[in-house]
Amino acid sequence: MNRLAPLSEEPTNEEEGIKNCSKKGHSWKNWLKSQLSVIFNKKSDLKILLSVLGCPLFPISVSVHPEESTNEVFSSAQYIIQHFTAATGCRKLEGRLKNIFATGKVAMAMVDEVGGGDTQKGCFVMWQMVPNKWLIELVVSGQKVVAGSDGNVAWRHTPWLGSHAAKGGVRPLRRALQGLDPMTISAVFGPAVHMGEKCISGTDCFVLKLAADQSDLAERSDTTAEMIKHVIFGYFSQRSGLLVYLEDSFLTRIQSPGNYPTYWETTIATKIQDYRSVDGVMIAHAGQSTIIITRFGDNFNAGLAVTRMEETWTIDDFAFNVQGLSMDCFIPPQEVHKDFP
Repeated sequence: MNRLAPLSEEPTNEEEGIKNCSKKGHSWKNWLKSQLSVIFNKKSDLKILLSVLGCPLFPISVSVHPEESTNEVFSSAQYIIQHFTAATGCRKLEGRLKNIFATGKVAMAMVDEVGGGDTQKGCFVMWQMVPNKWLIELVVSGQKVVAGSDGNVAWRHTPWLGSHAAKGGVRPLRRALQGLDPMTISAVFGPAVHMGEKCISGTDCFVLKLAADQSDLAERSDTTAEMIKHVIFGYFSQRSGLLVYLEDSFLTRIQSPGNYPTYWETTIATKIQDYRSVDGVMIAHAGQSTIIITRFGDNFNAGLAVTRMEETWTIDDFAFNVQGLSMDCFIPPQEVHKDFP
């Protein structure tokens, strides 16, 4: 069984790409050629939006048992996380949290320099089982994207490309880290570095930084696509202790034989709002994300090529420990299951 093509978090013309890819994966040469015409093709807007915003992954795996340290910067980060766990009330879930269920609505749009573009609306359902199993179904303007993790492999399925496995280790779903899963937020940011303070939208925040290490980046790279960095910043309100802003960026170097290297930098910034109590735990029920994708390289004589997107989201229903949710819900599609026995 040949290995599935890696899950891509860059904007792609997946419908055209499937015609040009072998069973071993995408042809990066064809992928590169398609970008110049596709990235500004309005017919491809929805697929680009879903490729980038549908179900991106967090750069860091969950650290259930962070290493102890007396380093002052690390200790400051631990204090901030302790403040967060107290503010959300998630400590009461320790030892008894089995799963999380959420439904919500999304609105996505490509944005040009003049203003917003056509808004694509949809909804999603998300299930999560402690510690690394999750599944999300997202439908936007009639197109459905499904992604999941069984604890061993993360994958995505689209109607125009089928099922694809993610490269690298299993990581949390970014959407769950946007205030929906305080237990995972506290675990992920446990080993973070305290970067100081910053005011975000009038809120004084502590800033914590996480970065994927070189081994993680190497696992997510191949001979033509090199993941150079993936860093994330969490902004925690000094007053409330809650996570109010999440910003991450990743830089990829892409080069196929006979071509100049191309660099893609994607930055996703999310404002997290409307915290409400669910069974005594504070859960964010709304937010807004702004995405900037910058493409540059020696072969772009005109300079930078920039693509902008926006997303707003709201949570309609949220629950802990839903009865009847079993391990079977997280079994990957047959293609992925065969490739990763």
